[in-house]
Amino acid sequence: MSMDHTRLFGSDDDRTQAFGAQPPDPGATQAFPGDLNRTQMAGAPGAGSISLEVITGNEYALSTKNTREHALIRATAPQGAMGQRMPLNLCLLLDRSGSMEGQPLEYAKRAMHYVVDLLQPADVLSVVTFEDDVEVMMPARRVVNKELIKQHISRIQPGNTTNIYYGFVAACSQVASVPAGYVNRVLLLTDGEPTAGLTDFPSIVGQVAEQKSRGITLTCLGFGPEYNEELLVGMAKRAGGNYYYIARPDLLQEVFRKEMEALLSVVGRNLRLALRLSRWCQVRQVYGKQPTWGDRTAEVTLADLERGATVSALVEMELGNRPGGVYRVARAELLYDDAVSGRQERVGGDVVFNFVADENLVASGRNAAVDQELQVALASRSLEQTVMGMRTQAISPQAAVAELEKTQALLVSQGRTQEAAQVKEALDAARSGADLQKTLVGTVLNLEQGKTKQ
Repeated sequence: MSMDHTRLFGSDDDRTQAFGAQPPDPGATQAFPGDLNRTQMAGAPGAGSISLEVITGNEYALSTKNTREHALIRATAPQGAMGQRMPLNLCLLLDRSGSMEGQPLEYAKRAMHYVVDLLQPADVLSVVTFEDDVEVMMPARRVVNKELIKQHISRIQPGNTTNIYYGFVAACSQVASVPAGYVNRVLLLTDGEPTAGLTDFPSIVGQVAEQKSRGITLTCLGFGPEYNEELLVGMAKRAGGNYYYIARPDLLQEVFRKEMEALLSVVGRNLRLALRLSRWCQVRQVYGKQPTWGDRTAEVTLADLERGATVSALVEMELGNRPGGVYRVARAELLYDDAVSGRQERVGGDVVFNFVADENLVASGRNAAVDQELQVALASRSLEQTVMGMRTQAISPQAAVAELEKTQALLVSQGRTQEAAQVKEALDAARSGADLQKTLVGTVLNLEQGKTKQ
């Protein structure tokens, strides 16, 4: 990025100084030391380990011919509170284009103040805003002087156009300036389409994927009726983060609260699930995810995992015929950064089938939990198709409502109450003639992530 796109504040004494500079006085927001200085939480230390469970869709597989079966892989974090957590390295990235002027910007500032109040001195915060230009309102700093930070936020004024790409690059630069040992996250709030800088979908999403590979996750908060929900969901998906639709300014603080609650309870980050395949076994697909293929391997990234949460991957495999008997057809290995210990951890499990010639025995061996996950995955695809149909006007509003009603009923029957409630919200919007796509694309993302809470 050229320096023309980012204006760093100068050295006037009332500003928080650039990273590594001396603060203007002992009460100013301080640079962080080199050590981790972990943030303490209630509960016993060392409770952050993730367990891995492998459940096959059938106890049996046919030995006499090629067949397709499923495996459900679940990573679960414990419900109990952590004794300590890794500190946050958070950048608040705010769209201050002209459309944010007035109530939206004021509510956004209040929500950002609320975030500041939730952070602790071990955490690091930076604030970046964007319109036509990108401005680092506050470089990455330890959260020591909260009132000074709030003063910087209060100075934010509306501008002109929407430069999301270079705003995101500048935000990631602030996060990347901090030494290792933090949970890295950018929170993007925008109400519009990219209209300045690089504006095309592939460039923006590609930059998000690149930053994810460096350990920086993005959460996207879309505000109002005009933003591009397809872009924000695409960014959140590639980043392994969250997406929120905020219909009204007064809902901003509640959404920020929900996101911070999740961030402050992260147990595992940078989750990567690798499947190492035996002979005569192929991965056909991982529902809702885009695998990276290797030599007899398939790897997917999973969303960060909070206390009491489970994240799942549903894998469809093609199994070649073989002599009867019990075989390990794949090894599942989860690599993640433990947010309690700060270490990289690994946990694994085997995908095992009992190969038999008896088709009746195979028919009797179905696993209900895996079938349920398959139904949820198909519901996600149905939702995505409904959204695309509405966007292209390939289906009528009446047909869309009928499809949504079926999907809602299915989600209720499968215990996905949060997503069912979102579909109901979309149905209510559809019946009143309001925009429902912004809600539905978030529901699809939630289902594809495969995350549930205990």
